[in-house]
Amino acid sequence: MPDRGGGPTGPRIRVGRPSRRIRTLLMTLGVLAVLAMLFVMFAGFWTDWLWYRSVKYSSVFTTTLWTKIGLFFSFGVVMAASVGVNIWLAHRLRPPLSAMSMEQQSLDRYRMGIAPFKKWALIGITAAIGLIAGASASGEWRTWLQWVNGVPFGKTDPQFGKDISFWTFDLPWYRFLLSFGFACAVLCLVAAALTHYLYGGLRLTSPGSRATAAATGHLSVLLGIFVSLKAIAYWLDRYGLAVKSSGLKSADNWTGLRYVDANAYLPAKTILFFIAAICAVLFFATLWRRTWQLPVIGFGLMVLSAILIGGLYPAIVQKFQVQPNEQAKEAPYIKQNIKATRDAYGIQDSEVTPYKGNYKPADKADSQRLRDDADTTASLRLLDPNVVSPAFQQQQQVRGYYQFPSTLDVDRYKDKDGAEQDTVIGLRELNIAGIPERNWINDHFRYTHGYGAVAAKGTEAADGGGPKYTESDLPAKGQLGSYQQRVYYGEKTTQYSIVGGPQKELDYSDDSGEKSYSYRGTSGVSLANPVNRAAYAVAFGEPQILYSGAIGKGSRILYNRTPKERVESVAPWLTIDGDAYPAVIDGRIKWIVDAYTTSNGYPYASRTTLGDSTADSLTDGQRAVVAQQNQVNYIRNSVKATVDAYDGSVKLYQWDDKDPVLKTWMKSFPGTVQKKSAISPSLREHLRYPQDLFKVQRQLLTTYHVTDPGTFYTGSERWQIPNDPTTKSGNAVPPYYLSMKMPDQKDRTFSLTTTFTPNKRDNLGAFMAVDANATSPDYGRIRLLKLPSQTPVPGPQLVQSKFNSDPNIANELNILKKLGDSEIEYGNLLTVPLDGGLLYVEPVYLRGANTNYPLLKKVLVSYGDNKPVLEDSLKDALDVVFGKKAPSTGTEKPPGGSDTGQQPSGQTVQQALSDAEKAYDEGEKARAAEGQNTKAALSARSSTHAGWRTSSATSPKSTQSPNRMQHLSPGHSR
Repeated sequence: MPDRGGGPTGPRIRVGRPSRRIRTLLMTLGVLAVLAMLFVMFAGFWTDWLWYRSVKYSSVFTTTLWTKIGLFFSFGVVMAASVGVNIWLAHRLRPPLSAMSMEQQSLDRYRMGIAPFKKWALIGITAAIGLIAGASASGEWRTWLQWVNGVPFGKTDPQFGKDISFWTFDLPWYRFLLSFGFACAVLCLVAAALTHYLYGGLRLTSPGSRATAAATGHLSVLLGIFVSLKAIAYWLDRYGLAVKSSGLKSADNWTGLRYVDANAYLPAKTILFFIAAICAVLFFATLWRRTWQLPVIGFGLMVLSAILIGGLYPAIVQKFQVQPNEQAKEAPYIKQNIKATRDAYGIQDSEVTPYKGNYKPADKADSQRLRDDADTTASLRLLDPNVVSPAFQQQQQVRGYYQFPSTLDVDRYKDKDGAEQDTVIGLRELNIAGIPERNWINDHFRYTHGYGAVAAKGTEAADGGGPKYTESDLPAKGQLGSYQQRVYYGEKTTQYSIVGGPQKELDYSDDSGEKSYSYRGTSGVSLANPVNRAAYAVAFGEPQILYSGAIGKGSRILYNRTPKERVESVAPWLTIDGDAYPAVIDGRIKWIVDAYTTSNGYPYASRTTLGDSTADSLTDGQRAVVAQQNQVNYIRNSVKATVDAYDGSVKLYQWDDKDPVLKTWMKSFPGTVQKKSAISPSLREHLRYPQDLFKVQRQLLTTYHVTDPGTFYTGSERWQIPNDPTTKSGNAVPPYYLSMKMPDQKDRTFSLTTTFTPNKRDNLGAFMAVDANATSPDYGRIRLLKLPSQTPVPGPQLVQSKFNSDPNIANELNILKKLGDSEIEYGNLLTVPLDGGLLYVEPVYLRGANTNYPLLKKVLVSYGDNKPVLEDSLKDALDVVFGKKAPSTGTEKPPGGSDTGQQPSGQTVQQALSDAEKAYDEGEKARAAEGQNTKAALSARSSTHAGWRTSSATSPKSTQSPNRMQHLSPGHSR
């Protein structure tokens, strides 16, 4: 029958419930989705537990986990219960329906809509609030552990007479409890007010009383609790003044009380505490009086008092008492800040000694004495660990799938005669980008480890200017003896590897071919269990881990393989130094990692940001201090850690046995840190003073070398850290390790040194050295030589300009530079105090057009007013600068000689040409030698050569060396 309405014809489709099969399928998919989400969460938890168990630090995992769980449930339950009880109480205190106004009756439909779900709504709201509060509280696990296990410092602050531990361990926890209390009070107040309004206890527009007596009593109690917490906050604010940062023109990040704090803010906070306490009593009294009049008046007076007493009065004191005579008023507080800051950063015993710095030889005999003393005063390191990394890369890389760090490390080893010598060392680590054929098996099963250490003398160069190796080749051989050379854990090893199973690893290659190996260590996590395999497949997002036939019995997965990452994971309460360094100890390669305990709550001690204080011209992402954005005002190198390069085992040693912060953490995590006596003598020989701590201390000493409050206030003796004159980066000069002796020392010792310049000037202000030898009884002793301000002594920038602007030096370097299209590259500019003067030594490298690495060709030396010299060797340069022999070129005679006006001789030019040609020939030989390697090695070398300026992974030069290139011309100053 046709449709008379003109619409479409046909049967109507009835939309009904999905079929049982569809509903079952949807339910199954939903359950599977939930299970998948749960397994993803489980995989993260389970793999973390397996990793901590594999490194034998499961107690760190469990202690941290149970602490977080305890805080989560404790504070989550308290918050949820508080809000839930107040909602229930507000509902219970609701007025009868007959007493509700028209305004409240209009809300009846909402009450009716909620009525069937009141119980579930209450549970849902309180559960959500509890989860948020618990998650926030679990993040305070460090604060809780320090409060529970806090150890006294044994020192009291001068204002309140409390132990320092109150500010470092107790006050942070009290602050957290107070903030939690405020949050709880506000949420309860809001929830109760909304419930009272919904059920008639509060009225907004109706005439008459705005609240029922029950609602008034309930809300007044909550407001009383809030004001009581405010009273507690005022009381804690009194102690907070001791760690408050404020401005003082003579010091950055000034911390602690000043005159206005002690004489205005402190009494104001005390008065406000009592006013707030009285106001809270008035709110509680509303339970009996049932009126808001007195509490509101009291609250208004409290607010007014906070403005007048807490704000206006201190401003008047500052304006009319402090500013007219600020130096005298602030002097006692400056003295307290100086003492606390020097104590907190371990510079309280630093010694400042006047030093002439501009000594001039009286005669030829005096010059000869200085020449002899130069050999015994310092072991001058010519091998710059930043500049020579490309030489290690090109000469000792051997295969393209190996690499060295962009900046090598300086350590001490004994030579054949048993004498200690400064040594530049680096490990031949795996370079995953250099694997000839990239695939999952090669990346994670075949290429799993680096091989061997390479070391060179720091004070000598080989014929031709390359490093003079004491340990080299593959497998490595030399003075380090026999040791386990495989490097499974290193600074550049960031990918995971699966070892020990049916798939063999590539050990190394030599002329006879590739050598296979199967890992025999106990490191890593076993993948024999299918649950473990599934968990790691999910955690790493790599499903092949679950079903790959390359994984079988004995397979273990290695990850978290950088030394800093491993130490930070097993000791998350430590701050890790930016420079882990390798050492061959007792037949093993050990990574040595310096770690710090820090605090931001040391009273009166000024704060510093670690990332800013530790930055210099060599700092990059690899060498940055962990937690570099942390602001601290207390630091100790309390832990020395080692990571075995083969099995990844981590050991923590207590280095500072007096540090109360470390003692607190050792109580929190018992058994994780071994006693200082457990450090073996062979390990102690390679321990050194850490660079990052030294850089933090030198930053503070630019200001806090002054102990007189008056001089400190004026800032007239303030220093600054000079920029590195050998780069164009504009960053601070890095500290240098070298063996030397200060004027009051009889013998040379391994030291860490730096220089200061006066504020906004380039002459030398001071020289700083710390005894860096861990076996020395003076380890950690800081010495400062203060230069006279009346007779300026050139600083690093001026000395570099002196080198660059000398026409004879510039001419000779230009000859080398132009021949073969070579480039000049400066090494570290070393400063050494020598018999009342300052000796500057700087190696000069030549990078030929056909060599991808620099060769040491010349040495620059300057002493006092003597003319700077450029010679082929350090010995010749010292002989010339002190008048023992004539210069090889130039118009100047040695001290005491006459100026003949002679121009550079043809013999000198010929010698320069010969040197340049020799460098060119050596580069050609090196390239030819590379051509004998395998096709994969040649490909990797070509890639390295082509990507020299773009790839830091294959060419360490890319991150630092281009900045050190100099194109010199006569009279040119950088």
